[in-house]
Amino acid sequence: MVVLHVLFEHAVGYALLALKEVEEISLLLPQVEECVLNLGKFHNVVRLVAFCPFSSSQVALENANAVSEGVVHEDLRLLLETYLPSKKKKVLLGVGDPKIGAAIQEELGYNCQTGGVIAEILRGVRLHFHNLVKGLTDLSACKAQLGLGHSYSRAKVKFNVNRVDNMIIQSISLLDQLDKDINTFSMRVREWYGYHFPELVKIINDNATYCRLAQFIGNRRELNEEKLEKLEELTMDGAKAKAILDASRSSMGMDISAIDLINIESFSSRVVSLSEYRQSLHTYLRSKMSQVAPSLSALIGEAVGARLIAHAGSLTNLAKYPASTVQILGAEKALFRALKTRGNTPKYGLIFHSTFIGRAAAKNKGRISRYLANKCSIASRIDCFSEVPTSVFGEKLREQVEERLSFYETGEIPRKNLDVMKEAMVQAEEAAAEITRKLEKQEKKRLKKEKKRLAALALASSENSSTPEECEEMEINEKPKKKKKLKPQEAPQENGMEDPPVSLPKSKKKKAFPKEELPSDSEEVATCSVSVPKRKKSSPKEEMVSDPEEAASPIIPKKKRKFTDEPEPAPSVSYTKNTKKKKKSQKASQED
Repeated sequence: MVVLHVLFEHAVGYALLALKEVEEISLLLPQVEECVLNLGKFHNVVRLVAFCPFSSSQVALENANAVSEGVVHEDLRLLLETYLPSKKKKVLLGVGDPKIGAAIQEELGYNCQTGGVIAEILRGVRLHFHNLVKGLTDLSACKAQLGLGHSYSRAKVKFNVNRVDNMIIQSISLLDQLDKDINTFSMRVREWYGYHFPELVKIINDNATYCRLAQFIGNRRELNEEKLEKLEELTMDGAKAKAILDASRSSMGMDISAIDLINIESFSSRVVSLSEYRQSLHTYLRSKMSQVAPSLSALIGEAVGARLIAHAGSLTNLAKYPASTVQILGAEKALFRALKTRGNTPKYGLIFHSTFIGRAAAKNKGRISRYLANKCSIASRIDCFSEVPTSVFGEKLREQVEERLSFYETGEIPRKNLDVMKEAMVQAEEAAAEITRKLEKQEKKRLKKEKKRLAALALASSENSSTPEECEEMEINEKPKKKKKLKPQEAPQENGMEDPPVSLPKSKKKKAFPKEELPSDSEEVATCSVSVPKRKKSSPKEEMVSDPEEAASPIIPKKKRKFTDEPEPAPSVSYTKNTKKKKKSQKASQED
């Protein structure tokens, strides 16, 4: 019994489904059509065999590109080989895209079917997919589809960035539009300035030159011999410049006001700027054609080649066209009119603007246009599918067209196509090697510049990151130096700074002692004689620095007593009369 499996590609992954207890596929179509909208009935027909989710959005994009191009991705191959039965003859796989079905049948050997009942089953799976897969909601499935659609479209837009033939299409369209606009504006300038100087129209035929002269001459009455050199520069012809000067002296034109001349000169300057821009755009088009389609531009010219690409839509589409289509490309109206009226069909379309058809005789125009279309088709295919496009093939094809044109005129037998192509292959290989060498050099230069830039950025970032560390090191180096200077006073600072607000009034009390009644002890008198005069001008910290011997001594409690609220115990100190009176008054108050 053949088992029917269905492959469904979703934005979140691949799903492999099987049909339940169905022997004949032809009987399934009405059954599936009835149960597509009903989830319960659809579950009775279809069951989920396996689901392979994509690990990331990038993997989903790669699989979508592979399916659209008809290529079997490794994830799809692993799913089919794992979950499909090993006996391939008993398996029938239903797929939605015939291209991917043909690829699976060719690579894996499974029989694939598209259309009919498979389309109905896939329609039901698409509708109930979030119910078939556990943990998948309708909202998450819609988000995944939207994200994959955006990324897929973005990748398609960015496809083939180097072959930007759409720039050629826009450039040639703008060039044609500019030609029309410049012609219209130049006719307006001719009519406008012709009221004042009508003879200039007959002398100068070129539109851009006429606008430059109208801008330069202005009022014809002011034109004299001094401006003759400038006229020769503008006209590039001394005889024409002399004729303009003579015509200005005997002109029949009307006088014109200054404000009218200002407007004419302003409009002429605009037309001149448009013609200059048209020249720069033509230069840009030539450079783009030499990059994108060098063989076609060498064969038939940049403008005609660009018009062929624009009319076909892209270089790839032009390469797909046969030579007969390229021959009448651009003459569709004449072709259908001839088919409708049963008249003669056109012999040429856009390729008529090339120089070859104009040089051919009237009886040979159709023959040379057919031959030229054949060579244009070959050149477009070479440009489209070659890895390193060169103009060698285009030049050789142009030589062949020249030889065929001379054969029609003189009867000289041209060279064989095989010999010409052999020569072209040898030259093309040399040209391709030279181009690849230049590209490698450019790539090396770019990499060197990039390395230098990255090295400079790394150096700058390292300097920025090391600056605070250096500052910390400087601070650490400075702190031990301060500690070395203050080593003798470490103990007084630790002990004496415990209560700094008390030390300030204590120093004031000590200032009240007169010099005559200082302590009588020899050591304390010596210390006091050094420290007392300094206390009046210095802070308590400086007092501590001035007594290094006491700071170094191990008797710490004595120093603590200096900063307590109680008076210092000094047995050998002789008190003054005031202190004795205070003590006596205190004793009397205690006795009472």
